[in-house]
Amino acid sequence: MRKLLFLLSILFLSGAVMAQELRVNTYAGYIFKDKVDSYFSSSSYFEGQIQDGLRWGAGLEYHIPNRGAIEIQYLRQDTNAPTIYQDGGFLGGALQSTNFDMAINWIMLNATRYFPVNETVEPFAGIGVGMGIFNIGNPDNGRENSATKFGYNIRGGSNFWLAENVALRIQASLFSATQAVGGGLYFGTGGVGGGLSSYSSLYQFGLEGGLVFRLPQASK
Repeated sequence: MRKLLFLLSILFLSGAVMAQELRVNTYAGYIFKDKVDSYFSSSSYFEGQIQDGLRWGAGLEYHIPNRGAIEIQYLRQDTNAPTIYQDGGFLGGALQSTNFDMAINWIMLNATRYFPVNETVEPFAGIGVGMGIFNIGNPDNGRENSATKFGYNIRGGSNFWLAENVALRIQASLFSATQAVGGGLYFGTGGVGGGLSSYSSLYQFGLEGGLVFRLPQASK
């Protein structure tokens, strides 16, 4: 993961050298619920749902002439995950239920292609790679755990320029982290840090808006 982030940073800095325009993108939007489940055996499994809610964040975006743009982005969502789980190996198949506290952080490097219609409407589509950082806590016993997983996203939408340097951004996005829950971030015995070794991938669909600020270019 660290090697991947190093390579992504090199790509970002290479784009920055060629950049003709710098923007700050802000994000806030509704993230839909996502079901997670995994069955390790007939008596060891978890089944839950990561709740919907607000995700917010910001990105720093460099525009490269005739090549689109690259952006370093940070997003965060604080939510809950009501979960039923069972670990037959430790508690003899006892069924448990906990409403876990969950914080999801995304650090992404995004590539975006813009398709300007006119000076006001600027549709775009893009993809990104990076990492998801997941923190989970059990309010019943105070135990906590965290995991970092490879993540990716796709998105599309449009900027609507309200003034020369300010735009309204509307987009739809899909974020995913493979093996995000279980096998590192456990819904297991005692709530967090238990024995379940199976996993479930995370998929988050969101509808988001925000403001875009075009920063003044340095004089040459």
